[in-house]
Amino acid sequence: MTVSRLTAVCAAALLLGCVGCSDLPSSVRAASELKPEKERHVAPDFELKDGDGKLVHLSDYKGKVVVLDFWATWCGPCRIEIPWFTELERNHKDKGFEVLGVSMDDEGWDVVKPFLAETGVNYRVVMGNDATAQAYGGVDALPTTFLIDREGKIAAVHLGLVSKKDIVDGVEQLLQDTSKIAANRNVVPAAPAGAK
Repeated sequence: MTVSRLTAVCAAALLLGCVGCSDLPSSVRAASELKPEKERHVAPDFELKDGDGKLVHLSDYKGKVVVLDFWATWCGPCRIEIPWFTELERNHKDKGFEVLGVSMDDEGWDVVKPFLAETGVNYRVVMGNDATAQAYGGVDALPTTFLIDREGKIAAVHLGLVSKKDIVDGVEQLLQDTSKIAANRNVVPAAPAGAK
């Protein structure tokens, strides 16, 4: 196969991989835009197990800014985002921020645990299921990433791969906005029950 033909085949494969991400619902805003506070809705709570078998509830994270990422080990764009989330967790954990990964791998922990060890993931991952995906609107594309504010409300939804800058800017804006709100109320955001 010639180089130009190989390039054309690779380009076609990339375009086909993005087709599922092109028909975004009108409720999804531009990648870097957060929903106004009055338009945010509480993120559905769930009870899922982490790799150690411990039950995790999204409500455990109330009081923190959360990146909730639905992903899978076989998903190429998900693999691109994982180092970004690892860096965000490292840089912002002490500011009331957490990343929570929801694996949608059908094979379960048998494939996820080795993948997490190999990639150096430093944030909590739980095993998702169809009920959780449906609660979040079906999660028709991977990755699907939700930015959740300190009140547990969905501030942004990213379907498919978006830029690192969009995710970082959204997280930093939520951290800054909620810090201003707390300062204006003269209150420090409460740590969630059971948070580490």
